Amino acid sequence: MRAVVLVGGEGTRLRPLTYKTPKQLLPVANVPMIERVVAHLAAHDVDHVVLSMGYRPDAFHTAYPDGHCAGVSITYAVEPEPMGTAGGIGFAARFAEIDDTFIVVNGDVLTDLDIGALVAFHRARGGQATISLTPVDDPSAFGVVPTFEDGRVEAFVEKPPKDEAPTNLINAGTYVLEPSVIEAIPEGRAVSIERETFPSLVGEGALYAMASEGYWVDAGTPPTYLRANLDLKGDPVLVGAGAVIDPSAVVTDSVIGPGACVGAGARVAESVVLAGAVVEPGASLARRIVDTDAIVEVG
Repeated sequence: MRAVVLVGGEGTRLRPLTYKTPKQLLPVANVPMIERVVAHLAAHDVDHVVLSMGYRPDAFHTAYPDGHCAGVSITYAVEPEPMGTAGGIGFAARFAEIDDTFIVVNGDVLTDLDIGALVAFHRARGGQATISLTPVDDPSAFGVVPTFEDGRVEAFVEKPPKDEAPTNLINAGTYVLEPSVIEAIPEGRAVSIERETFPSLVGEGALYAMASEGYWVDAGTPPTYLRANLDLKGDPVLVGAGAVIDPSAVVTDSVIGPGACVGAGARVAESVVLAGAVVEPGASLARRIVDTDAIVEVG
């Protein structure tokens, strides 16, 4: 099976980290986010990935010049202009000549979703599209998806006020689509899958959804990016290759990137220090993200 991975956004919520680096190339626990996403797809029998690209496609070419990411072959589909979520999917699928059931994932979502179970659910229902759902405490920042008992989507409510949300189950950013969905996406203009494509499929009774209680994080904001790093680091302190931590420094529950330096007497707690960054002697930081090659001074 093939998959389209959406990596075209500018990552504005993560600036300044994304001024030079596309969001999906930022490391999560010292592994590029895109490699974690693609490796998860590969674990569920995806053998080819199409990157739907817009912002800084050159960075992806540089990172994966042999056309492979996490051991999976990749195709680069570069949008000529921003085309929205559905427009980007349609462009990438047409570019790669996808003509069978395929998967779509957001490149900034990290999850342990059983994609095989989602595909089986999709095929059993016989719809045109199936989306994964996850519960959240506050659904007001997401697409909220109430369903009937058989999983058919009742409505697709984009970012409702918290007290008006019909459910706490939200669009979790992994889809199984039939080629017929691509045929219905207009070409040559920006199209939103959340505001146009999905509501149209709801009207046809052709959109289904499956809820999952598994791990899920949209790592596209500073708090959630920090959370993803701390969740996935494994060791109490994850230290990248070539990093130097002075013996007198106190580092707890953090990720220290390759080549970073933590000076004498410095204190680092629940933080991410990216590659090449320097925490100067005596400096202190807690629940912070330090950009690549940045310097944290005392005070």
